[in-house]
Amino acid sequence: MQRRDFLGLLAAAAIWPRAAQAAAVTRMMVGATPGGGTDLVARALAAELEQRLKQSFIVENRGGAAGNIAAMAVAKADPDGGTLLLSYTSHAINPALFDKKPFDPLKDFTPISLIASSPLVLVSRPDLGVGNVRELIALAKSRPGKLSLAVAGVGSANHLAGEMFKREAGIEMISVPYKGAAPAVADVVACQADLLLGNVATVQPLLQAGKIKGLGVSTAQRLPSMPELAPIAEVVPNFDYSSWYGLLGPAGMPADTVGQLGKAVRTAVASPAMRKRLQGEGLVPVGSDAAEFTRFLQSEIARWAKVVALTGTRVG
Repeated sequence: MQRRDFLGLLAAAAIWPRAAQAAAVTRMMVGATPGGGTDLVARALAAELEQRLKQSFIVENRGGAAGNIAAMAVAKADPDGGTLLLSYTSHAINPALFDKKPFDPLKDFTPISLIASSPLVLVSRPDLGVGNVRELIALAKSRPGKLSLAVAGVGSANHLAGEMFKREAGIEMISVPYKGAAPAVADVVACQADLLLGNVATVQPLLQAGKIKGLGVSTAQRLPSMPELAPIAEVVPNFDYSSWYGLLGPAGMPADTVGQLGKAVRTAVASPAMRKRLQGEGLVPVGSDAAEFTRFLQSEIARWAKVVALTGTRVG
């Protein structure tokens, strides 16, 4: 081995492998069950990081309490880089949603990187008789309290965005809670529910098959994968809500470990393979640095707190 190669390996060992020495396997905690969007992002990222950091990353699912169980485990973990959290939007929503707050979403964690965002799509049962958001609002106003909105999880970003849509559009609809996106969208397909505000990955195959009707997207701009659907904001000004996924560690992680891990995450998210994987699931790759993710979290916590207050949503 040449001297410069040896020095390169030595320098690398002084940064990220400090965490690797403390934990032979890095656990990536996921506050959701296997097979969902959060789990998919976690496993794709873990595989990429293993290649780049030559360190084992194991995804550990701890669903329940809207992600709080997994988050609490990470908040209590040693800040050596051996335990990480693949968080999602609920991390910013839960502080305002739950009466009992088991942790502080910022002070008890070290933000590392925002991985991706997940736009929402407003869809209807195929025979509802409307083709866009403007027509839906007109129908809802003519039949106040008669239309139903399927809700995939009380207190989720999808639920709260749906409540804000009703509020800002000035319409009355019945929100019907379901235990997850699968049964919610199934009832829309079966015409047992009228509407759903769902993630792209959930609704796109059904849209393509003609089993549901797309009405609009939750982002300020049209989505490249669905250019025919106009933003809801064109009818309901400033309507802009998306889910997201980010990587956090326990509070007090060493700056050099955070920097090395964040760099690996950004490189992974920018890679053609992972971008294709994320975009194939309807996600928008981001890959921010720690400071950007910290600012994003601060703004999201404040924004969702206002939404929870305006909608009066509580979990307990």
